[in-house]
Amino acid sequence: MKAFTGLALIALSLTLSACGKTDAGNTARAEPVAAVAAPAGSSWSQTVTATPEGNFVMGNPNAKVKLVEFASYTCSHCRDFSAEASEEIRKIVDTGKMSYELRNFVRDPIDISTSLLARCGGKDLFYPLSEQFFTNQNAMFEKAQTLGDAKYQQLMSAPPTQRFTQLADAVGLIDFAKQRGIAEDQAKQCLADTAAAEKLAKGVETASSEYKIEGTPTFILNGSVLENTATWATLQPKLKQAGI
Repeated sequence: MKAFTGLALIALSLTLSACGKTDAGNTARAEPVAAVAAPAGSSWSQTVTATPEGNFVMGNPNAKVKLVEFASYTCSHCRDFSAEASEEIRKIVDTGKMSYELRNFVRDPIDISTSLLARCGGKDLFYPLSEQFFTNQNAMFEKAQTLGDAKYQQLMSAPPTQRFTQLADAVGLIDFAKQRGIAEDQAKQCLADTAAAEKLAKGVETASSEYKIEGTPTFILNGSVLENTATWATLQPKLKQAGI
């Protein structure tokens, strides 16, 4: 989508990263990790903890295996991974052996709008909303395609506190979030939060510097980048190597 390349218009310091990547490397095989029971009356996949950085970790916070995914809601490879792997990841998380953390790696204004809404319901809604936003990706793109360059430029020229609200409304994201438990006023308040938007953009800079991320999805396993890994078929064997 041609219009999405005008990142200078969002008045944020944002690095445009590719969707999909090619790397090289492997993880060493570890001893099998023992399962850990969840607290009584709960499951690990429904246990979500906010981090000091403002992200959300699903599962046993003391799990020996820690998986981090840098993902973009406008990346088709991330959408496909979510469809393939979300249920499988929850099954592993429920063993208490592994925690999972999705970190937003925003690539464009629509991605920022979606990320702000996914975070709007807090830790308990973040993962369900994220999965549903991925399923909505094609419908969102279809609405975005109908905007045209002139309308898109108009939306991006709006004041910072209105920009993402207007864009989200134009591509159907506010209505989508409303149908999933986010009140309209709450959604608009989250979309007007310029500090949160700037923090998302800053997170891209930090992650790119720390992990040399070239595309999404990128996976970090126990602090190390998993190379040659962008699908469930390539990730699953590396989780087994880590003792899962």
